[in-house]
Amino acid sequence: MFPINSPLDTPTSPTAEGDVRFMRRALELAALAAADGEVPVGALVVDQAQNVLAEARNTREHTRDPCGHAELIAIRAAAAALGDWRLQGTTLYVTLEPCAMCAGAIVLARIPRVVYAAADPKGGFCGTVGDLSKHPRLNHHFDVVAGLLGDEAAAQLSAFFQALRQARRDR
Repeated sequence: MFPINSPLDTPTSPTAEGDVRFMRRALELAALAAADGEVPVGALVVDQAQNVLAEARNTREHTRDPCGHAELIAIRAAAAALGDWRLQGTTLYVTLEPCAMCAGAIVLARIPRVVYAAADPKGGFCGTVGDLSKHPRLNHHFDVVAGLLGDEAAAQLSAFFQALRQARRDR
């Protein structure tokens, strides 16, 4: 249900070890979201020195806010931590490919790099349904690393939705 865009079972980027560590933390945040009845998505914003500026998880169900995506919450918190809306020199790690809204926020925040785990075949806008990362008319482009620990994130998402469907059938 949540396929991987381009699997990275053996990451090759210079920051591969850090990328895996931060994605594992995003998966932990996603598990916390699932435990609260939220779609299991976790996100981190990390600076060039490998400091976590912000971390977040989905909150849409509890806040009744359609903008309660982990990415948006993490971006806002990182901007507050830096005291600047420009998040240049950062990387956003997220367990599910960002949607159009979140990809737009990434452009506006000037985040240069996004690493995501599972592709989103119904709403992903970093290469799956659409792609705002390199859109020629936008004033900022960002690099995308797709599929890092994607199997784990996809399994987490599938298990969450399977349990949700089962709970609805049991009513």
